[in-house]
Amino acid sequence: MSASFASALTAARDAAASQHYPQGALYVVATPIGNLADISLRALHVLQLADTVACEDTRHTQSLLRAYGIDKGAAQLLAVHQHNEAQAAQAVLERLQAGQRIAYVSDAGTPGVSDPGARLVAAVQAAGLRCVPLPGASSITSALSVAGAVAHGPADGGFLFAGFLPPKGAERAAAVQRLAAEPRCVVLLEAPHRIQDLAQALAVLGARRVTLARELTKQFEDISSHAARDLGAWLQGAPQRVKGEFVVLLHPMPQRQEDGAEADRVLGLLLAELPVKTAVRLAADLTGAPRNALYERALQLRRDAQD
Repeated sequence: MSASFASALTAARDAAASQHYPQGALYVVATPIGNLADISLRALHVLQLADTVACEDTRHTQSLLRAYGIDKGAAQLLAVHQHNEAQAAQAVLERLQAGQRIAYVSDAGTPGVSDPGARLVAAVQAAGLRCVPLPGASSITSALSVAGAVAHGPADGGFLFAGFLPPKGAERAAAVQRLAAEPRCVVLLEAPHRIQDLAQALAVLGARRVTLARELTKQFEDISSHAARDLGAWLQGAPQRVKGEFVVLLHPMPQRQEDGAEADRVLGLLLAELPVKTAVRLAADLTGAPRNALYERALQLRRDAQD
């Protein structure tokens, strides 16, 4: 154990031990995505308390637990990964039905999003057993928090998580074309050996802003933003730029004032003759403006007309 975590285990016990941790429950535990200090006190306590730790890679998880000073024997570690998740879920169910507390961890971050875990959780829920989330590190929210890429307007607020795009060129290009029409921020994930291919595919987006977040929370963390058409050249500028795991953020599609004015004009003409829903649907088809924004604008125009 690293001496720096000895006090963390004591703090975890003091902070979390008084809470209730039911038996026969699956605890879905987020682990650090790089920096070992990004572990929660409750996660440390549950990992100590668990009768079994189900994990994506038993060797990786054993090393992680030992770094925190948590000792689990080989029989207490159960491999549950993308290749055996459906079958291994049965072993988890048997242990849960025997009253065990089971913690599930992926190699890094929050299980069940881009890592294994979703099928395991579904099986546990289908059996009428409890799943308890323990939040923590996430590469997705970490990247979003520093990219300034989430808009807050009525039409394009929030973000879309698209994960890994198809690896084959034609399928990837088709996926990018679909995302090109998405006005919100889009979150992608990519591995180092495919980041150049993704950059090439995204070049068709031209000036649209893209943030690359590489090796988040690790020693060589790098976060930079560029126009989509410039990504390939930037990646080729230094060998280290293509190393590590990537979160790729497509910034919201910029809205031009003239586009909004045209949509407003078309919507006003249609509202003079048609019900709101019909006018909004037709205005969206004619102008390409987001339907939700047109609907809000239509209601405002109707209110203004009544005043």
